[in-house]
Amino acid sequence: MQFDYIETDRLILKIVDSKILKHIYATYSAEEVIPMLGFSNHEEYLVDKAKSDGGFDTYDRTILGFVMVIKENNKAIGRCGFHNWYQRHLRAEVGYAIFREEDRQHGYMSEAMEAILDYGFNTMKLNRVEAYIGCDNIPSLRIIKKNGFTEEGCLRQHYSVDGVPDDSLVFSLLKEEYTK
Repeated sequence: MQFDYIETDRLILKIVDSKILKHIYATYSAEEVIPMLGFSNHEEYLVDKAKSDGGFDTYDRTILGFVMVIKENNKAIGRCGFHNWYQRHLRAEVGYAIFREEDRQHGYMSEAMEAILDYGFNTMKLNRVEAYIGCDNIPSLRIIKKNGFTEEGCLRQHYSVDGVPDDSLVFSLLKEEYTK
């Protein structure tokens, strides 16, 4: 399958939206999709397929993501991008994940974040990018702070992990604050 993409020094960021994901899940087997999208196991595939089957789009929001591929070995290692993209309001929530432990701590996410923020502000014409991060997610907090996001507050018991409510710290970056 051919993807549109953006490129960094070490990564190719393949653009995926809800239509592309629906096509992938309807056309390819799990064995083909897992390496294509960078999942580390069948369970991750099933979770993402269920999201796609349930519909990423609503009347007022959608997604735009990127499959992160290492140029050197053409290995998909994770995804990043924008969900809860409210086109009418020029804002989106950023999200990201590197699926396998051995692919973390190499600076890939920092490299990808710079590229997707540039894409979000300059191509998608976003005015605001938001991030909701668990208080104990130190690597994610580092990436957000490194990219100039401003902490806006705490949403108490905002999400649940294994049935246990937890807080989210709220961050934003405005186009006027963004520097390439």
